[in-house]
Amino acid sequence: MGFPKIRFRICETRHCPLFRYGDIFHVSGIAIGMESNGEHSFINTTMVHSPPNRGNCKILNGDLTKMIIEYERADQIPDCIISCSGCTGSVRLEHFRSMHNENEHDGVDNQIGSMLHLLSNFSFFRNIDQNNLHSVIKFCTLRDCSKSEIILRKGDPGGFFYIVVSGQVDILNDAGIPISTLKHGEVFGEMSLICEENVGATVQANCDCRLLSIEHKHFKTILRNYPSLQTYFTRLLAKRLTDSNKIRSDDYASGMIGKLEEIPPEALFQTLNANHKTGILTITQLTRGTARFSLRQGALIKASYGGNKGDAAFYEVLREKSGRFKFTPGLPPEDFDIPEIGYFMKLLMEGLQRIDERSAPIAG
Repeated sequence: MGFPKIRFRICETRHCPLFRYGDIFHVSGIAIGMESNGEHSFINTTMVHSPPNRGNCKILNGDLTKMIIEYERADQIPDCIISCSGCTGSVRLEHFRSMHNENEHDGVDNQIGSMLHLLSNFSFFRNIDQNNLHSVIKFCTLRDCSKSEIILRKGDPGGFFYIVVSGQVDILNDAGIPISTLKHGEVFGEMSLICEENVGATVQANCDCRLLSIEHKHFKTILRNYPSLQTYFTRLLAKRLTDSNKIRSDDYASGMIGKLEEIPPEALFQTLNANHKTGILTITQLTRGTARFSLRQGALIKASYGGNKGDAAFYEVLREKSGRFKFTPGLPPEDFDIPEIGYFMKLLMEGLQRIDERSAPIAG
């Protein structure tokens, strides 16, 4: 009697010399009846039909045959994944019966499919059930980028979500200076898609790299279908905000330029004070000209702005909403022994209180 034809599909490859992701094997067999001493027995002879133009592998054929002869009927073979015992490489195959399972893999890039063993270890894909990986992978496209290539540019509309497969990319600030580096398995581009805003930072290839990209509309579908990813991105955002604030604090306190629109005067002074910085802070493009402040170990020792000196100059600068600043580490020797203008936190609280009093409505 005939053994119905069944199918196996390669769902993962690791350096297999013959086969590729998505290759389908049709396996059929014939049960040959034999009679001996009045007793009947059957021998299964199995035929494995490999994909065209792929060659034939005796090791894989043997592995499939061993599975087939364990079952008397094809409908008894469960949907499962088996591993080839391997030669120089190895493959994993899935047995399937339904057309639903077959169509589920349509549109999956063969190169991407062959990397499933790598992708499944990435934090993004670990939030997706392994049985549903193919339904997400089919939305992915591979993109190769050359060193120094701009992948995302700040201010452009967000169009894609990216996962670094190999190589590295740099996140640049407005001055074109790298502020962080993303390596394999890390992601970027998600915030502009989630928040429906333009890209918030320029991303540049640090070296030749390979990325997986997911288009905006598909990214939204995936996010909607897998609630666990929403938690993943929430945690990712919190971590990035923490890292960004630390980088910003370090930059502002170590001799960087910046804008008061990005960090208000009170926060700028608090950062310098908390980090016990010694140097000169110059703020330009203010409503009354340029302000200069000298700090020693975070304490304010000199201040001048708009004709005012000392604490009065400090109070006036706290009112400013825009301007550009630059902190230069170091003081001239003659300033080493200058006394403090006052206890910093007391100066700050007094300055903020004066701002509140000026902005308070006048009772009629």
